[in-house]
Amino acid sequence: MNYQADVCIVGAGPGGALLSYLLAKNGLSVILLEQNIALGQAFRGEHLNEEGEAVLKSHQLFEAVEALGILRMEKLEYYAEGKAFKTIFPDEAVGHLGIHVPQANLLQGILQKARQFPHFSCFLHTKVTQLLKDSSGRYIGVVARKDGETIEIGSQLIIGADGRYSTIRKHAQIDIQKRKHGFDLLWAKILAPYGWEPSIKMTLIGDKQLSLFTQVGGFIQIGWNIEQGSFAQLKKQDFTPFIHQLSEAFPELADSVRTQITSWHDFVLLDVFSSLCESWGTKGIALLGDAVHTMTPTGAFGLNSALKDADCLASLLKKESLTQFDVKKFQQMRTLAIEEVLAKQLEKEQTFAANFINKAS
Repeated sequence: MNYQADVCIVGAGPGGALLSYLLAKNGLSVILLEQNIALGQAFRGEHLNEEGEAVLKSHQLFEAVEALGILRMEKLEYYAEGKAFKTIFPDEAVGHLGIHVPQANLLQGILQKARQFPHFSCFLHTKVTQLLKDSSGRYIGVVARKDGETIEIGSQLIIGADGRYSTIRKHAQIDIQKRKHGFDLLWAKILAPYGWEPSIKMTLIGDKQLSLFTQVGGFIQIGWNIEQGSFAQLKKQDFTPFIHQLSEAFPELADSVRTQITSWHDFVLLDVFSSLCESWGTKGIALLGDAVHTMTPTGAFGLNSALKDADCLASLLKKESLTQFDVKKFQQMRTLAIEEVLAKQLEKEQTFAANFINKAS
């Protein structure tokens, strides 16, 4: 079956969803493709900072997302020896130290607005297998498998918003430079004990960062840095001494940890790296978000950078000039900000331990 749209966006994460809505609102026909069978299934960052919040508010989307459920962080605490020794509160003008927004809530809040436009379509369970070119070498569409059926989607512009392992980037043979950061990340989720306040808590286990993020629904997300490439060896060791360190660092979680994290299978591994493409696209293709500049989890910048990419790119795309779109202009508008964020992440990682040097006794 064949379809046609002004723009085909691959990847229904925050950047792809927001761009879909903004383009549809501006009168462009949009087909959004997502390889998962439901929205929000793949793990992605779930913390808005004030920049991401401002993007959503500028397009009257924040209230729709908030109605589905968000949680504002009220404080950031640094812990040592089982006790908080430093607490940071938000600037009154901002009102939070980050907002937890479940991925499904963010996507639903944005896409329910996009679906108001008859020229917007979202295809789930659809995986791109090939890119189509015209005789001049310009990309003009994709071939995909949708629910087991092969389809073609012709478009004047293809957007790769499909994450750190972008299929669009690979098929277009756009080079990417990766940087390892010396650590990987273990994620786990537990129920918060009664009275737990919306907060971010951080500590050191040896020389590695351990962070707790309160989540919507009464959960705590645990992010535990481990030595890069070490998880395969860790899993061969006894689980109990490892997890005991978490209970020692946060004694109020001891019961929750003991009953809810019972094996290595309760952790999800994230292979941590950052990356940046020298080119943000080619003829008929533009990349955004992690597809073009993968970020580490440090500081929760990835989601917010993707939203800003989408906002910027939408301002440049006009229905009457899509085939003449020059991705270099988009790249020039966003590169400096992205490079600054990547540098900030590296600095935060390298200086994290310094927060604990003069800790209160």
